[in-house]
Amino acid sequence: MNINKQWQTLKVESTENFLTIIINRPTKLNALNVELLSELKELLSEINKDELFLVKGILLTGEGDKAFIAGADITEMSDMNPSDAYTLGHLGQQVTLMLETLKVPVIACVNGFALGGGCEIAMACDFIYSTENGVFGQPEVKLGLIPGFGGTQRLAKLVGRNQAKEMIYTGRNVKALEALKMGLILRIFETKEQMIEEAAKTLKAITGNSSFAVSIAKKVMNEGIDLTITEGLQLEKRQFSAIFSSEDMREGTRAFIEKRTPNFKGK
Repeated sequence: MNINKQWQTLKVESTENFLTIIINRPTKLNALNVELLSELKELLSEINKDELFLVKGILLTGEGDKAFIAGADITEMSDMNPSDAYTLGHLGQQVTLMLETLKVPVIACVNGFALGGGCEIAMACDFIYSTENGVFGQPEVKLGLIPGFGGTQRLAKLVGRNQAKEMIYTGRNVKALEALKMGLILRIFETKEQMIEEAAKTLKAITGNSSFAVSIAKKVMNEGIDLTITEGLQLEKRQFSAIFSSEDMREGTRAFIEKRTPNFKGK
């Protein structure tokens, strides 16, 4: 994997079996521009090529304490025509879809603002941790726009249609405590350091399991969310039976019977 290149808008740190990806445009409150989205797409593509599960999880955060991602770069967007905007929207949706379908779990660690595209990036992760100063929102209508990186679709699935419509129609910001009550985020921490430490602990707990089984569980849950319960159960049954052909399943069950720690291979 070519993840150690010199990124212009990202920092990538390797810790045990997971990566920390830091959005690194602090002077612009980590706002998303074409360069940043393109680099993030390239990095996620490299991670997805990893067939050996050398990377078993991702921690995604923003540089500094003011913002996770404050939104899209409005200066870059202001002169775009509809064709340019379509290209930008397509790129943003590619990145959020890649985050959502990445075979390894991704935890968004939000510090400060996660607005517009920042909220959309966070929602594409498996779940969201936030500091007490976390602020979430889809304020695009205040600029004569609508969310373009998946916000109109994912927000309703996370918090329900009515709450999502109110947030998007008003463009209002939601602070961390309200976001927790709505179901938008999972946990709140006093400081960024505590949040990163706990996210690392969560990933460590996950990476102690079969990375292959975790990837299949993620796939089934993502694909099943829009199915009826009957269709979803059929999907689960197919994948449950298929995983019995995996090396990890044999190793995990043998280790349990032999009362030892399993040595999973990710296949």
